[in-house]
Amino acid sequence: MITLISNKGEEKNIDSLNGDSTVRDALMHLAPEDSEKLPKNFVAGKVNGELKDLSSALGTSEAKVEAVVIDSEDGIEILRHTTAHIMAQAVVSLYKDTDLTIGPVIENGFYYDFDTPHNFTPDDYKKIEDKMNEIIKANYPISREDISKADAKKRFASEKYKLEIMDGIPDDSVSVYKQGDFEDLCRGPHLPSTGYLQAFKITSTAGAYWRGDEKNPMLQRVYGTAFPSKKDLKSYLTMLEEAKKRDHRKLGKELDLFSTSEDIGSGLILWHPKGARVRSIIEDFWKKEHYKNGYSIINTPHVAKVDLWKKSGHWDFYKENLYSPMDVDGQDYIVKPMNCPFHIEVFNSNLRSYRDLPIRYAELGTVYRYERSGVLHGLLRVRGFTQDDAHLYMRPDQLEDEIRKVLRFILYILGSFGFNSYDMYLSTRPEKSVGSDKDWERAETALKNALTSEGLDYIVDPGEGVFYGPKIDIKIKDSIGRSWQCSTVQVDFNLPERFDLNYRDEEGGETRPVMVHRALMGSLERFFGCLIEHYSGAFPLWLAPVQVKVLTVTDRTNDYAEEVASKLLEEGVRAEVDKRNEKLGLKIREAQLEKIPYMVIVGDNDLNDKTVSPRSRDKGVMDAMSLEKFMELVAEENVVGGVK
Repeated sequence: MITLISNKGEEKNIDSLNGDSTVRDALMHLAPEDSEKLPKNFVAGKVNGELKDLSSALGTSEAKVEAVVIDSEDGIEILRHTTAHIMAQAVVSLYKDTDLTIGPVIENGFYYDFDTPHNFTPDDYKKIEDKMNEIIKANYPISREDISKADAKKRFASEKYKLEIMDGIPDDSVSVYKQGDFEDLCRGPHLPSTGYLQAFKITSTAGAYWRGDEKNPMLQRVYGTAFPSKKDLKSYLTMLEEAKKRDHRKLGKELDLFSTSEDIGSGLILWHPKGARVRSIIEDFWKKEHYKNGYSIINTPHVAKVDLWKKSGHWDFYKENLYSPMDVDGQDYIVKPMNCPFHIEVFNSNLRSYRDLPIRYAELGTVYRYERSGVLHGLLRVRGFTQDDAHLYMRPDQLEDEIRKVLRFILYILGSFGFNSYDMYLSTRPEKSVGSDKDWERAETALKNALTSEGLDYIVDPGEGVFYGPKIDIKIKDSIGRSWQCSTVQVDFNLPERFDLNYRDEEGGETRPVMVHRALMGSLERFFGCLIEHYSGAFPLWLAPVQVKVLTVTDRTNDYAEEVASKLLEEGVRAEVDKRNEKLGLKIREAQLEKIPYMVIVGDNDLNDKTVSPRSRDKGVMDAMSLEKFMELVAEENVVGGVK
């Protein structure tokens, strides 16, 4: 019996199908009774959870077959995968002597890597897109062929990258997809024909080493995207244009927030005075809230003996991301890649009782990890960064309650910075892991129960937990709908064993505590990058590095402007004075470009009446008022989370 499941979740049992029937045959039973064709939005099927082409045989007479429509998550992935193949077909037909490598789907699009003597520029995009449209108009059927690896190597004998890919495939057979005169090695599935593609765009190009290894040839990577409709594509391209305006690297330079220097080294951030001021505000808020929530804030060294990292396992598991050892008095030390072993040493420095638990250690700890130069990206991917790190040690019976507290803390912190939209992911046990079945089951149940008890919707990400325990990841959404990975909560079965952590239980015996890693913001660098782009550099008043700029109209008001600024500073308002001998219009324009929340203009009338003339970034020109009234207005708005 075949059970069909429509895209609306409706089920239908069919007993006339067998293993030789195709996915298309099965899904035809979901088509309208008077139709001889499958609905065009049906692009593939899931047979017992496995994605298959419409032309693929079911392979069994007992199965659940789900319809995959083009605007579903799976459908969009198939659409983009096929678009990558259509783009590759266009490129090899336009640019001779081009070797194909791989063309995977990525978030919001796809790319294909080419080894070609032609240097792609934006001028090539339209030519490639026009050729792709020809292929789409031709509506070539897309067919799959499963052949032996030996036959595939003969067929792709002139394509060195495909041969190398096949050498890494353990199976004796591979699948090949064909459309028109183009064929490519691929697992699939794909759209039924090239004509299904309606809306696509080539977006950018970049260099990329084959397999990400700098010792391999440099390839040319062409990025693109595709959507089920032109309307969806237009919305996405509009978002991309807005994202360019918000790029934290561009705004960081314009607003004088941070920089990097080749003389210092790639991926190492220089925080300028204004950026450092925002960081200080974030840190002060972070520390205050941690003390309120029962955490102890600690500080640990930036280097440690290599033996510590061997004991923790980082040396074996993450050696490619660690910096080379330095010799100190005949012993090897490295800069720290993690804070957790230090926190463990603090826990182990005293005998702990069950009455002491939970213990919560937090640190703004700066760590250093090697990243390839090709993946460094402003504040978002760096080599030295400060984690908002915490490690919690508790009895097993306290785990669920502690996770609930952490979740509430995370959402409060994120909400305070204006991030109120997010997705929750529960990542479960991977294939390779440490810890007993009982430990994993207990931890996963505690995470699920905590999420449910807090009324939080979540998506289960099967097998995506870390090797040492399950985790909850929170991806925040910014003001233009992009997702950012920041917060995480991870249970750890590995380090308590490696460092022999114990506490004295009620019977006087030694018991292993449960350990939880937790980050609210991730790293300060990445979080600051998110904030810049979320607000497009126009920070809310409480976060703004300069909250008020006092502008003079003439030299006669210079002393009064200094007096106004002095009183603002005394009240804790971050104020500056611009008394340059420049036109007021220029001063206003420059303050607007600096995205300062308030300007205070002082002219002759203000000097005589002892008033100020405010101008709000958000509300525009305001009526003249006393300085006292203006300070009251600022004080009301200058609160944590005072987001407009």
